[in-house]
Amino acid sequence: MNNINGKLPENDPLTNPKQRKLIDQIIADNKKIAGSTMIVLNELQSQIGYVSEPMQVYVAQMLQIPVSAVHGVVSFYSFFTTTPRGEHTVKFCMGTACYVGGTPQLIDKTKQVLGIEPGETTPDGKVTFELCRCVGVCSQAPVIVVDEEIFGQVTPNKLPKILSAITEK
Repeated sequence: MNNINGKLPENDPLTNPKQRKLIDQIIADNKKIAGSTMIVLNELQSQIGYVSEPMQVYVAQMLQIPVSAVHGVVSFYSFFTTTPRGEHTVKFCMGTACYVGGTPQLIDKTKQVLGIEPGETTPDGKVTFELCRCVGVCSQAPVIVVDEEIFGQVTPNKLPKILSAITEK
């Protein structure tokens, strides 16, 4: 993760001229603003969808700050991701009520159905599987959030139907 001039993965946004132009524009527009690191990274996450390790190195070089400073921000805040996300996101509430109410069983069932672990995206790019903190609807525990839609009182028997609705679109 030291130098951007090395070989980039072919699917990295820095290798795509359109995305590279967007990345450069975001950096140029915010470079001189106090707190520019956070502003640039937020914009990259929002517009590109993730902040890859090569992008972190590039941002550090362009802002003339240590790579460790950029990586520290990306790794500290949970809303940053370093890999592309799926078309859909399925989040499992890990708050106390949901956890006690059956979230661990739902996670196990999701691993079986999707064939991926939390934090991963299905090979077809359809679904990203995540864990999250309390979503605030404890009376509906256990809860999952599909994109922005909340599903309450989810059971391992109901889960495959919810997942198939997004994987078969």
